[in-house]
Amino acid sequence: MKPLVYLIGAGPGDPELLTLRGAKCLGRCDVVLYDGLSNSEILRLAPDAEHICVGKHGHSRIWKQQEIIDEMLRHAAIGRTVARLKGGDPAVFARTAEEVDALRAAGIDFEIIPGITAALAAGSYAGIPITHRKLASAVALVTGHEEPGKPESALDWSALAKFPGTLVIYMGVTTAKIWTEALISAGKDPATPAALVRRCSLPDQSTLICRLDEVADRLTPASQFRPPMIAIVGAVAELAESMDWVQKRPLHGKTILVTRPADQADTFADAIRDLGGVPMIAPAIEIVPVNDFSSLDESLNELATTDELIFCSANGVDAFFNRLEVLGYDSRRLAGPSIAVIGKKTESKLREHGIRADHVPEDYRATSLIELLRSVSPLRNVTIIRANRGSDELPAALRQMGVQVKEVAAYQNVDVEQPDPEVTAALAGRKIDWVTVTSSATAENLYRMYGDHLRQTRVAAISPVTASVLDQLGVRVDAIANPYTIESLLDEIVKQS
Repeated sequence: MKPLVYLIGAGPGDPELLTLRGAKCLGRCDVVLYDGLSNSEILRLAPDAEHICVGKHGHSRIWKQQEIIDEMLRHAAIGRTVARLKGGDPAVFARTAEEVDALRAAGIDFEIIPGITAALAAGSYAGIPITHRKLASAVALVTGHEEPGKPESALDWSALAKFPGTLVIYMGVTTAKIWTEALISAGKDPATPAALVRRCSLPDQSTLICRLDEVADRLTPASQFRPPMIAIVGAVAELAESMDWVQKRPLHGKTILVTRPADQADTFADAIRDLGGVPMIAPAIEIVPVNDFSSLDESLNELATTDELIFCSANGVDAFFNRLEVLGYDSRRLAGPSIAVIGKKTESKLREHGIRADHVPEDYRATSLIELLRSVSPLRNVTIIRANRGSDELPAALRQMGVQVKEVAAYQNVDVEQPDPEVTAALAGRKIDWVTVTSSATAENLYRMYGDHLRQTRVAAISPVTASVLDQLGVRVDAIANPYTIESLLDEIVKQS
């Protein structure tokens, strides 16, 4: 029978380190019980499920283990498929055995799906090979926080002090003084190298290298280096600096606000992560269908007599071809007009539909397209496929050339009404390093939602037109893309970071 409960390891933090099996099973679930160590971005893989947080340090009450078990059993008992999403690996300091015992007692089928635990992730993300041919041929995973109420420690500190390899201490922030003194008292050299790795695999990962006898001072009080953190003790810790690659990425630790529409945000966010940055997604506008398709339908029926068809965005391409299909047409309908595009993404999207543009400005700018079209003859009438709002530069210039211009709104840009409270707090606390602005409409709505808070960070604009709108609003622009592409916008941020 198909399991009713999946115990899934979420990995060390980076949502892309979730296993394929874990991702597939999340998509089957009706409810997800997740803890604070599992990245909430992973919940996007279960969009139709109920998401229940069972606690996050410093943010919400931490559920007792029995409460989690009861909730899991309650949903499974009524036939709901449950994912119990755990940070790291379910088999490493995750109390999975208690949940399995409860599931077996209730006669509920389950599956355990491994995840990457922090000790192993540190080898790749902190530049610390926890095994090394010359330095360490064994690894011990040790809890720094044993179950309260134990009459005595179950750990043999004397044996661990003599252990011929690497010690990895989990959950050892608040107990650092206890376990470091225990190791040293048992004979471990106080000068043994130690690496303290916080938020392993996440863009704001940080690493401190010190001696074993310095660990407690580095971690006390806990506010100095908050959980989640692991400590790697042993000679291999000395290799962290020479093998580091994470902290050398150009945007390491920089938080960048992505304000593009939701369906366009992921690609940009992925590019930011690849450079070590922390994307914060908060769309300022939404893409929605037009209320009335009559103008678009009319343009589709007039293509045979249209000289030039111009697409201004990838969204316009999608909306155009969606309507083409609804009306029972296909790409043969485009046999008549020449086709032009503004934007690299627009050209790429058009090719996905099997169409190559005839006129593509090298820099993908509207002004360059205008110059390109001056040489086109005859150019009597033009149809521009665009959003319901945007720059009027292109149609105005074409009309001055004596061209008959028909502007067709194939989709709508509508403002997001409410500001995101997390963004407001982050801007107020100066925790956002860059705000990216990819259209004039985005600029205006961002200012409406966040106002003067935008003056407390650096702002990057997609074009001089967008930058001009921001300037009129009294917001300083620190970077302008050139050419006007998302890739160039990110390049400018990297140059100035």
